[in-house]
Amino acid sequence: MNTEVPISLTFDVEEHHRIEAAAHLNCPPELQVQYAGRMEDTTRWLLDVLDERAIKATFFVVGEIAESHPSLVRRIAESGHEVASHSWDHRRVIHFSPQTFREDVRTSKDALEQAAGDAVVGFRAPTFSITRATPWAIDVLAELEIKYDSSVFPVKHDRYGIHDAPTTPFRARGETREILELPPLTLREFGANLPVAGGGYFRLFPLWVMNRGIQAMAQLPLSASVLYFHPWEFDPGQPKLPLGRLSKFRTYVGIRRSRGRLEQLLGRHQFVRMCDLADRFLQRWDALPAFNLAHPDSKYSPAVRAAA
Repeated sequence: MNTEVPISLTFDVEEHHRIEAAAHLNCPPELQVQYAGRMEDTTRWLLDVLDERAIKATFFVVGEIAESHPSLVRRIAESGHEVASHSWDHRRVIHFSPQTFREDVRTSKDALEQAAGDAVVGFRAPTFSITRATPWAIDVLAELEIKYDSSVFPVKHDRYGIHDAPTTPFRARGETREILELPPLTLREFGANLPVAGGGYFRLFPLWVMNRGIQAMAQLPLSASVLYFHPWEFDPGQPKLPLGRLSKFRTYVGIRRSRGRLEQLLGRHQFVRMCDLADRFLQRWDALPAFNLAHPDSKYSPAVRAAA
């Protein structure tokens, strides 16, 4: 099934013990080493699967991985995929000040550029953690010449989300600056946005739910479908983290069928990298809706692009 609306395939690359559900755990060093090795192996498996189908994707990579696994980042870039930033060490934006966040993104960007040999123009915050509580993050990204962000999830969730943000690409405004925002895919059902972009939703829901979201998005003007996954989601043999009941369900549900499900998805659609998607929408900048994260009563409104 093909649609005229672009679909972007993205992977958030971090070791399994870095996930938000495990942030409170003290993971033993020997297990961290094991997760790091499995992260590399599974990412290379993903690269092989994509290469077989001549599919290009975007990999949002934690900056520390550019130092610990530079050959992996180089392989991603040499395969024609985009390398983008997923922060330095996978801490949520809420833990930073504008100054420390700037240093985190800058350090990550520099390390990834050195390993990949190409400019880093995209960013995704860990756990989609750019919210109304952190509008200044938009200003920082713009100041660092990040071309696009993919951190605002337009859903209600206990860990992230801005439920009334646009579901299609939009101009995200912080306190003083704007940046192109490419939100993950949602499906409007029962008066709310259902998250169907990937992650646990991909593993929990039947594949037709994601496909239905893609079809619905294709009916909207100036739209795109942004999908996301993690390498650890395709590694059913990895040691399980000692999580609570809800977190364990969210983390491991459906993981044994995820590889087959991904291959089904790849056979049904055509995909573009996020940087190429961004170029399309930057050319239509004035036609995009604007949304101000700094004001709780913000609605879609016209805006003027801030000077670069």
